[in-house]
Amino acid sequence: MVVLAVVSGVGLVVDDRQLVGSPIWFKPFKFSVSFVAYGLSLAWLLSLLPTRRARRVGWWAGAVVAVASVVEMVIITGQVVRGKRSHFNHETPLDETLFNAMAITVVILWLGTVAIAVLLFRTRLADRASAWALRSGVVLALAGAAVGFLMTQPAPGQQRGVSKVVGAHSVGVPDGGPSMPLTGWSTTGGDLRVPHFFGMHALQLLPLVLMALVALAPRVPRLRAERVRLRLILVTSGAYAAVFAALTWQALRGQSLIHPDGATSATAGLILVGTAAGARWALRTADPERAATSRPGQALDTSEPHKAAKPAKAPEPSDPSHASQPSDASDTKEPVA
Repeated sequence: MVVLAVVSGVGLVVDDRQLVGSPIWFKPFKFSVSFVAYGLSLAWLLSLLPTRRARRVGWWAGAVVAVASVVEMVIITGQVVRGKRSHFNHETPLDETLFNAMAITVVILWLGTVAIAVLLFRTRLADRASAWALRSGVVLALAGAAVGFLMTQPAPGQQRGVSKVVGAHSVGVPDGGPSMPLTGWSTTGGDLRVPHFFGMHALQLLPLVLMALVALAPRVPRLRAERVRLRLILVTSGAYAAVFAALTWQALRGQSLIHPDGATSATAGLILVGTAAGARWALRTADPERAATSRPGQALDTSEPHKAAKPAKAPEPSDPSHASQPSDASDTKEPVA
């Protein structure tokens, strides 16, 4: 995959052909770099599995994901060499067969990632913040990948079995129109590649947030408490999911990322306020001084200081006639020397 990224990078420099309003080698370059990041992230997740059986199942799931990724990249690169679009292409029987093969590889890749997600949810990690950063990341990555299935639906004016192109990245405008530099996302209409990208890369971003919290812990006493880090990760994951949902909603309404309407702006404001409130709540769950002296994962002791134990009360004498008599020598206190 790294080799394909290098080849695509060279192609961007030496080949000036354009396809659907973009440099023809831009798509294989983006896909190969994305697959490298995705594969490295999954490999790291699989290394955390504790048991031999889980690692064996994870290895097979990872191998399926890797093979599916390679097959998809070979098809994309082959279509570039032919000067043809790889996605949504039904122009000839060969083009249609290649696109259908890519669709199958995407489903296989998605199911392989589902298997890895199940393994992660069944794995108990010592640090709960780490566990939920990884779980949330892989679930959001699956949601982001699932957005790709929306792109394969016929756009207005397209018809299966008739149109040469069935499916689109853009919503409300044709593919290949005015776009942002570097990303290629539409500036005049909705673009499903925005939530697709944002969701899939939660697999890298949420663990990076956790690493940042751990790195800051020596300087910020509150972050030394595992409970605080866990709640901050949960708040971050919730905010990430809310932004992902908002981006999907915005794209499906045919609205460009850089031209939000009032409803989108209000939604973004609510997400921002909710995230700030959640972060404030998470940081107030532990006393800073106690967090500074507690070990990660150790529950904070909020009880009152220990008091001296009271001596057990001597049993009442069973014979009432002895009630007024002094106790025997064994119960009397000797004077302190």
